[in-house]
Amino acid sequence: MLEGAEVRLAVDIGGTFTDIVLDVGEVRKTRKVLTTPLRPEQAVLDGMRLILTDARAHMSDIDVFIHGTTLATNAIIERRGAKTALIATDGFRDVLDIGTESRYDQYDLTIDKPKPLAPRSLRFTVPERVDAHGAVRLPLDEAAVRALAPKLRELKVESVAIAFLHSYANPEHERRAAAIISEEVPGVSVTLSSAVCPEIREYERTSTAVANAYVQPLIDGYLARMADALHVEQFRGAIYLVTSGGGVTSIETARRFPVRLVESGPAGGAIFAAQIAATLGESKVLSFDMGGTTAKICLIEKYQPETSRVFEVDRAARFLKGSGLPVRIPVIEMVEIGAGGGSIAHVDAMRRVTVGPESASSEPGPACYGRGGQRPAVTDADVALGMIDPDAFAGGTIKLDPELSKQALLRDVGAPLGLTAETAAYAVHEVVCENMASAARVHAVERGAVVGQHTLIAFGGAAPLHAARVAEKIGVSRVIVPSNAGVGSAVGFLAAPIAYELVRSRHVRLDDFDTAAVSDLLDEMVAEARALVEPGAAGAPVRERRSAFMRYVGQGHEISVELPNRRLLPADLAGLRRKFEADYSALFERPIPGAAIEVLSWSVLATTEARHPPAVATVARQPAGKAAGSRKFFDGRAGEVIEVPLYRREDMAPGATIAGPAVIAEDETSTFVSTSFDAHIDGAGSIVMERKAA
Repeated sequence: MLEGAEVRLAVDIGGTFTDIVLDVGEVRKTRKVLTTPLRPEQAVLDGMRLILTDARAHMSDIDVFIHGTTLATNAIIERRGAKTALIATDGFRDVLDIGTESRYDQYDLTIDKPKPLAPRSLRFTVPERVDAHGAVRLPLDEAAVRALAPKLRELKVESVAIAFLHSYANPEHERRAAAIISEEVPGVSVTLSSAVCPEIREYERTSTAVANAYVQPLIDGYLARMADALHVEQFRGAIYLVTSGGGVTSIETARRFPVRLVESGPAGGAIFAAQIAATLGESKVLSFDMGGTTAKICLIEKYQPETSRVFEVDRAARFLKGSGLPVRIPVIEMVEIGAGGGSIAHVDAMRRVTVGPESASSEPGPACYGRGGQRPAVTDADVALGMIDPDAFAGGTIKLDPELSKQALLRDVGAPLGLTAETAAYAVHEVVCENMASAARVHAVERGAVVGQHTLIAFGGAAPLHAARVAEKIGVSRVIVPSNAGVGSAVGFLAAPIAYELVRSRHVRLDDFDTAAVSDLLDEMVAEARALVEPGAAGAPVRERRSAFMRYVGQGHEISVELPNRRLLPADLAGLRRKFEADYSALFERPIPGAAIEVLSWSVLATTEARHPPAVATVARQPAGKAAGSRKFFDGRAGEVIEVPLYRREDMAPGATIAGPAVIAEDETSTFVSTSFDAHIDGAGSIVMERKAA
């Protein structure tokens, strides 16, 4: 089976499950195991051993190991990172508290702001000053930096972020301070804002540096343990980490800049959905990734996920921008809410059924796991409704107890509202579907898209169970559940290109543009980005994309304009203005005639080509064969238990067509086809649900 074939393995650590995918040539095998929160590498190694046994292979046979994880995000949300100090310019101790001086809800006098990762007692300042052009106005007081060392040791600080004013223009003071701290406090982790985020905007740069410092010891320790364990198991291949921007990078770079991993798992899901969209020719797609802990919604237009340069972690208000900790990194744009299979349901003080964001996780898990969990989760509701086969969950590796689900639902939801266990389960299912539908509506509206014009691509262990109902709520008429949907993010990892994006700030006006200086900066960035990508490319072509972040002088935000992949010439400036005005008009209807234009930052992306699957051939539809069985399902709208046919996905040939309601079961997940939809299997093996004619 392994002879002559490249062996590629992907692992996605989620809050509840760790997903493993093994590709050997054209053959793919998958596994799901429960995440081990205290030592995440244990679940990874256990899952790898299981899947390698399935393939009759050994750890030494793996050529490429690609890994994504939500450990960095979870550490920030749960405040489990390192004890982190901040060293700032004298007079700027409170940047993290002042922020941008904006309020995410101006009429709420009691808003909760996320607590800074470096408390005020661990923030220090030293005399130094660099201006916006990089000129030194006040030399660094090295004695003041050395004087901080005893305090850092006394306070048992594990990690230090250094963020000086305008260090993006001149990083020398930060570098010298880092050298002194490393000399005086051996073993402490040090993050420079000029290295992790060399961009204008002091608050976002400082927040990003502190976030990197906060998670660095945790991620560095985890990746070091993982690398050592793989070495003991005789792994000899290459290791890559998935970044939030949808590319993969080396383990060395990930250990240095772990903040780039905050959305690595969800990014894999967006890549997976984009691949499916390209294969099926779906130019407008809404990806719906629902796992054990969270649900992620992402708009994909023309086979490309939306991207952003800022991501907020730990939002105090679910859908309100500005309520979280800003992290300025390249990231795939999506909305993420606490609505997964493990999300806990309860009745609040106003006697409303609420779901999430608290999760039962993998320890103890939903009540039906029988691992000590007492509170009902979304998975318990799905089991009580009859959507999940309790004997075949996660390929039969986890046996579920429906009675425990019903008891928990009755105790925490049914009894307070006078409902049966089944009606309580239906209420929980409806609420979590409405939460996800609301997230989809908000995400689409913020981007000027009409959500009902998109095709929903559902993946993750729980999404296929809820996709039909979410589609009904948001007006989508076509839903696709791809093959290997239950481990979709891990499959997406295997398609991700090796890539790295650099962004640096240097202010330039178009009417005073030094093409030689800008070209020198871009060439320097290209060399640095390629140096991070080419070693892992193994001879594969590496292409680059250069961009400028431009705006009219005096505006507050920029738009990205692509640049030619060569040194700029004076003759390019007129074309650069035309490109900016065309992109500006696409967003805001019209340009501002004659207004001065400036560039704040420059971007270089170095990347290999993504792996694209072949297009899918059209297949003739015919009625599916006999159902493999049936399942009792509680129909909440009818208020009664009905019998629905059960099909096994692997038994359904391309073209096989069924009418809802029905359940299509497989080892990784199950797809519920509601009464509103018919379903068929397409040429790629995807389940395609299409709304019935009225």
